[in-house]
Amino acid sequence: MIAVIGSNMVDLISYVDRMPLPGETLEAPAFSLGCGGKGANQAVAAAKLGAEVMMLTKVGDDIFGDNTIKNLQAYHIHTDFVEKVAGASSGVAPIFVDKSSQNSILIIKGANEYLLPADIEKAADSLKKCSLIILQLEVSLETVYAAIDFGKKYHVPVLLNPAPATENLDIEKVAACEFFVPNESELMALTQMPVSTTDEVRLAADVLLKKGLKNVIVTLGKRGVLWLTGDKEEFIAAHKVAAIDTTGAGDAFIGCFAATYTETGDILASLKRANAFSALSVQKKGTQISYPSADELASFLEKA
Repeated sequence: MIAVIGSNMVDLISYVDRMPLPGETLEAPAFSLGCGGKGANQAVAAAKLGAEVMMLTKVGDDIFGDNTIKNLQAYHIHTDFVEKVAGASSGVAPIFVDKSSQNSILIIKGANEYLLPADIEKAADSLKKCSLIILQLEVSLETVYAAIDFGKKYHVPVLLNPAPATENLDIEKVAACEFFVPNESELMALTQMPVSTTDEVRLAADVLLKKGLKNVIVTLGKRGVLWLTGDKEEFIAAHKVAAIDTTGAGDAFIGCFAATYTETGDILASLKRANAFSALSVQKKGTQISYPSADELASFLEKA
């Protein structure tokens, strides 16, 4: 089983021709509302590929909270440790997608702020049985550090997606993670180094490796993926597709990687499959609803 300890959000997606200037009102061509949040997205992506997934998260006691729980259950994700927080709003994410399919996102954490280290202890018996723990940074850093410590203590490998980026992340505290998966902007924020070229990405990732991280996997959007260890490097070129909406593509990648790795133990094969899965996801609008099925992924890989 995979455990996702992290966030859920309600995605409020506006498709815009351009962002309005200060004081300006513009008409936008389309809007959609869906379930999202980095943690929930990653859980859904893994579950859609047949992985057994449990989630630790907090929702508000508003209309969005019940809907989030029902959505997770619809994907057969275990929700025993999804709790409502009285008096709190659910997390929401206003997302703006422009004509080039690039997105800008605001995060209001809401009930996600109430996911605490004590919640990890409540779920300890179930977490000990898991083959992988997935984390992001849309919950408190104390909870993230506690989950990493738990994984280290009970020999459960941990994957950390350091998103959204924060300079407050203590690399020494996360060095016990088996996998560290930033995108370019997150890598730049963590290292304060340029990442415009593959060589620059390589140098920035090397800084993290020297601080004790084992596997640094940098997602490079339309360029592909770069995986580095202390003595190995693999670059996987992105599939050339017509992107419509890149929202949630990084989460799609992580969910697929986790599902494949826990089944096979093969990092490179898992990265290649995740690369294809995320390429498929950007060809549809939305986040979770854009994620392909296992059959769709298999068909895409046969033709690639």
